[in-house]
Amino acid sequence: MKATAKAHTNIALIKYWGKRDESLILPMNNSLSLTLDVFYTTTTVTFREELFQDEFLLNEQVIRGEQYNRVAAFLDFIRRETQATSLHAEVRSTNHVPTAAGFASSASGFAALAAATTRALDLSISDQELSRLTRLGSGSACRSIFGGFVEWHKGTEKDGSDSYAVQVQPAEDWDVRVAAVVLSETTKKISSREGMKRTVDTSVFYPGWLKSIPRDLEQIKDGINQRDFEKVGSISEANCLRMHATTLGANPPFTYWHDATLRVMQGVQAMRERGISVFFTIDAGPNVKVLYLPEDETIVQEMLRQIPGVHDVIVSRSGQGVTYL
Repeated sequence: MKATAKAHTNIALIKYWGKRDESLILPMNNSLSLTLDVFYTTTTVTFREELFQDEFLLNEQVIRGEQYNRVAAFLDFIRRETQATSLHAEVRSTNHVPTAAGFASSASGFAALAAATTRALDLSISDQELSRLTRLGSGSACRSIFGGFVEWHKGTEKDGSDSYAVQVQPAEDWDVRVAAVVLSETTKKISSREGMKRTVDTSVFYPGWLKSIPRDLEQIKDGINQRDFEKVGSISEANCLRMHATTLGANPPFTYWHDATLRVMQGVQAMRERGISVFFTIDAGPNVKVLYLPEDETIVQEMLRQIPGVHDVIVSRSGQGVTYL
């Protein structure tokens, strides 16, 4: 009863921001992401008779507190839903993602955990079912089951049975590059979950954000199908800015941006003025992800590295879905 799985993180181009059900992690809107090949988590799950409780090791460190509780609760859910075992598990994860700094480490983490757990229990489930299950650990993780461009359907059923991700376009079909601009690797002060809830409950801008999503989704999927990078990039950037605007309308207001975040955004806009096709997007954190095409990789990297406050620039391509090792 042992299995190892590898899952990559993803960057949302049409953002997931807000839940209609906190316990089932059901989103207020559909979202669309690109899976990234450079950031990933590898997890081994082993069910053992001698364990009296679940054990969780991350990067060789024993984990306690909230992180442990989330993993243990997710394992409890799988045990309860599948009735495949009553045994506790040893979970060993290696995370190749800066944790809690806006690079969606929970997406690759819970996708790898769900895949390894179901494989260790020898459960025969489809990728769609695995995506729906993974959602219960972390919302964005349901998109990391698949590679390339992926859409997460919010669903309408109260039990969440129709809320899962589907692949829009495989990774190998279009070589879109993403430069992850590292500005800070420190843990953010306001978690994504806390930030979402405050925004949904109090932001005067949130209704306008929701109203904009259907058109953004329709246009960006059309851009993906036509390989229209300008269209995909501009919609992604505008959607990002609208999402972050909702946090400024919350009570009390907050932002995930640092001074260097704004400098990178301005740097990307300056590159466009020079005729370089490049766009930015930012999740719930200060770090910026910059979208561009392969032919512009050298100039984009050079210009990003010159911006004050940039610690590193990590290049990623479109990544694959979950794999088993």
